[in-house]
Amino acid sequence: MHQKLLRKIRITLIFFIIALAISGITAFAVETELKWLTSHMSWLPQQIQDFIQHISNSITQVNTTFPQMAYGFDWLAFAHLIIALLFIGPLRDPIKNIWVIEWGMMACVAIIPLAFICGEIRGIPIYWRLIDCSFGVFGIIPLWMVHRWTKKLTIEN
Repeated sequence: MHQKLLRKIRITLIFFIIALAISGITAFAVETELKWLTSHMSWLPQQIQDFIQHISNSITQVNTTFPQMAYGFDWLAFAHLIIALLFIGPLRDPIKNIWVIEWGMMACVAIIPLAFICGEIRGIPIYWRLIDCSFGVFGIIPLWMVHRWTKKLTIEN
């Protein structure tokens, strides 16, 4: 049972680490990705298409006029990659590093007020803030599972 639980924990954490890293890496090339998205989004509702087009135009304009502003996206990407590295601790020893899982769960919960407060201040439409909140909602699921399995491991030891 111990080895089976440990395997489930590790597989789930590897998935989480990869998803977090991919999420971060996409921030490096946001202008290119938005240009691609705007040419392939006819299946989306018009309101969402308009918003994405507006964001794409804004990013292009800012990058043309103030290219140093894109440095913020580089730091966003870096932060995602560093946070992903943090989960190597529980990958190696989930019992000893359960605090990392708990910290990750708190971060997932914290996404929701951030999206609603800052999104309101920045004029982000409600549907987009809900999409942003989904990162926390979907992120907490594997972390909650890992936390539950780690607690079982603790009882077994």
